[in-house]
Amino acid sequence: MPSSSSSSCALLLPTFKPSPALLPRYKFSPPPRLSRLPRPVSALSSALSAVPAVAAKPSFAEVARTLVELSSAGTLSAVGPDGWPLAVGARFVADADGSPAVCLKNFASSSFSVGSRSSFHVQLEQSGLRTPQCTVLGTLDKPEPGLLVNDLQRKWERRFGEHLEERFLYMISVDRVLCLADFDEDGSLVDSTDYGNAEPDPLRSFAERIVEEMNSKHSEDVLRLSLAHIHTDFQVVDAKMIWVDRLGFDLYLYSEKEIFEARIPFPREITDEKGVKSTFNCMSHRAWEVEKNYALPESEKVGILKKVGSSA
Repeated sequence: MPSSSSSSCALLLPTFKPSPALLPRYKFSPPPRLSRLPRPVSALSSALSAVPAVAAKPSFAEVARTLVELSSAGTLSAVGPDGWPLAVGARFVADADGSPAVCLKNFASSSFSVGSRSSFHVQLEQSGLRTPQCTVLGTLDKPEPGLLVNDLQRKWERRFGEHLEERFLYMISVDRVLCLADFDEDGSLVDSTDYGNAEPDPLRSFAERIVEEMNSKHSEDVLRLSLAHIHTDFQVVDAKMIWVDRLGFDLYLYSEKEIFEARIPFPREITDEKGVKSTFNCMSHRAWEVEKNYALPESEKVGILKKVGSSA
């Protein structure tokens, strides 16, 4: 994180009562409540107030690349030589451009036609509430022998702990990718160039662990962050973090009767686990000060993205 943000957080820490695991213990007395609040001047508050009301999100191409990198199995679909569509579950790895490479060891070569149109579907459940998914559309091919095959075999051995024979290795040459944010959502098509040029999210390998920790150990901070950063016209009775990426994090907000999705942006792009924890630390600190009337609320809040269901 930039040094200016770190120094700002350090100055604010003596007034913060965080969840036990977020920060080390400090001995301090909270400042007296202010009847007239001064305008906050910290670097963090300045950065947050400058964020537009529409929170930035990763592109569909980046989301698709991230889903493919996080998944180890999917559904291969193709039309067989007899003209019947066939779909099978298959383990896979991806090459540097995100093209899935599958093992068809247990299927006769006559089951699938090399060069035929095919698709490969993967999905990822997030916090048990949302399931983003993508379907790679392209052609089922055999990879050219050489460096590509060797690289895919090494990836396969690292992921699955076994050697993959070249004769069982097939690839889906990407033509385009269909991305969906969840079940019953409208899809968005991404062309092969945008998909291949996109980078998987840098937080992907530990995002699920961070989200689970925030929901299980710091649920009060999650609710406090939602109240501080999201504009609503209803009373929020609960909030749950769904996913975190380099640009921010998604939440579900619960009213007495309905559930809504919202997104809170980070003050700046985050690329590593230390940066995520430090940023949540500072944002939770700031939200606590606002809750206790030690600081002014943010001048601009993000809005609700959409209604996603009804509360039980």
